[in-house]
Amino acid sequence: MRRFVLDTSLFTNPDTMEQFSADPMECVRVFLTLARRTPTEFYMPLSVYEEFMRVRELPEDLAADFETEVWVRSPRRFQLTIPADVLYEFINEVRERIDRGLRIAEEHTKRAGELAKMRPEIITELRESFRSAMRKGLLDSREDVDVVLLAMELDAELATADQGMRKFANRVGVKLVTPEYLRRIMENLGQG
Repeated sequence: MRRFVLDTSLFTNPDTMEQFSADPMECVRVFLTLARRTPTEFYMPLSVYEEFMRVRELPEDLAADFETEVWVRSPRRFQLTIPADVLYEFINEVRERIDRGLRIAEEHTKRAGELAKMRPEIITELRESFRSAMRKGLLDSREDVDVVLLAMELDAELATADQGMRKFANRVGVKLVTPEYLRRIMENLGQG
């Protein structure tokens, strides 16, 4: 039996949720309808489920249906090991990103210093550039780590649109599914 560990991005990222529906609640309903017909197990760590519930505010009946089809379970963090080489690579990447972020801050500071009056868009540009340099493509939250660890522990496929999670999961040998194909995969599995 195939297992999938789900991330919130499946239901919040417009590129992945539209395969089920553009409407947030209908997206969850369509996913659940397909999940019921699929001989597959779906999991979501508690930290991610709580994040999902804050973002989507599912009504009680839909939340209960969701918990019927998706097992809410955290990884056994104290029993899992990650190769030291992966940790070293991660630390190097974080250090490189910090250096890039500092260069971006320096550049914007110089630009602001050249102006008689600082324009608000300079701060906005700095914030966006800094966020992109520091977080895009990087495992950057406890929730992200929980999803990857649970997929690793269960030998499950990771279903997420988050590039940082996908990159890290690939490093530790977690199976990945293209998130935009999840609906089609579920339909195919339901036919078998």
